[in-house]
Amino acid sequence: MKAPFSRTVYLVVFLMAAAYVAVTLGGPKGIPAVLARQKQIQRLEDRNAQLVREIERKRDHIRRLANDVNEQDIEIRERYKLVHPGDTVFITGQPDKK
Repeated sequence: MKAPFSRTVYLVVFLMAAAYVAVTLGGPKGIPAVLARQKQIQRLEDRNAQLVREIERKRDHIRRLANDVNEQDIEIRERYKLVHPGDTVFITGQPDKK
């Protein structure tokens, strides 16, 4: 008589534990949350890699500006629209309408 009762108790405890695990893993903090976090981590890692590439590109540009006078001259002409005295500037195209 003792053996069937203990088996029943073990079976009930096992079923309760299995139900708890199923509810916990299926809930809002379970597997869906883990998958959402993994997607968020992947997006942040991709963004971080993109920012690292951009930083390296800007460092290379700064390095070229620091070491090359011609590069500085090109940057000044493009960014600030300045020219050397005596240079002739030709403006082509339609004027901007305001």
